Amino acid sequence: MRRRIDDERFPEWRPFTEAVQRRRPDAGTWCEAWTVRDIVAHQAGNAEELARVLGAHLRGEPVGTRGFAEREDPLRALSDADLWDALHDRMAALDEVAAAAEGVSADTDVAWTGRTMKVPWFAEHMREELVLHGWDITGDSDLRVGAPLAEPWMTSHSVVAVGRPLLAKGAERLRPGERIEARLRVRNTDDVAISADAEHTTIAMAGPEGPATLETDAAARVLLLWGRRPGDPSRICSDAGPEILGRVRRLLSGY
Repeated sequence: MRRRIDDERFPEWRPFTEAVQRRRPDAGTWCEAWTVRDIVAHQAGNAEELARVLGAHLRGEPVGTRGFAEREDPLRALSDADLWDALHDRMAALDEVAAAAEGVSADTDVAWTGRTMKVPWFAEHMREELVLHGWDITGDSDLRVGAPLAEPWMTSHSVVAVGRPLLAKGAERLRPGERIEARLRVRNTDDVAISADAEHTTIAMAGPEGPATLETDAAARVLLLWGRRPGDPSRICSDAGPEILGRVRRLLSGY
């Protein structure tokens, strides 16, 4: 019998699994070059690593973060049925570790992939992965899967907890001396302010000031930060010109 996963701690879990079950494992997704099966393996690896690193911290035995290949390759070798069971098992394990971590100060820093994350961000990061990759499976067609993209915590987690690695891939493509500054604006909220050159990147929430590089809705802005595009391109508006807008969108290529 499968262990229970708390719907209140991970409210995005059930919509994600239902989206997966409505499609063939070999079906394509909005995540370039990945099938549904690839996403399941990635999610199982995410849950396993988040639980492993946070659990080790709680035991006072910190460990380093493994790379994607090290944690996902054994999962990709499983049959479809065993991979599905592995996803459930690892999510249940993360649920248990996240429950134990609720007694730890929210300001506690834990090493994670070359940076640190606050203890509550571990569960939150898995929630974000479920939302984002659920959208990769359904696109804009399933409101239950995509609706959390517009929630403020999705933007703040993307900027504060994941912002630096989200810009790293795009920044590698910048030429020496090239610099990009941009403001991604959503009405009645703070801008996402981005600055990048070949050596340094910054990303932060900032009060709306000056012209926006692009304006969109909250959900589409999260998709852009993760290198995705909404199905309807008219949700993104800009008068910055094709050169500047193109450079910004190349910078926001995800990882």
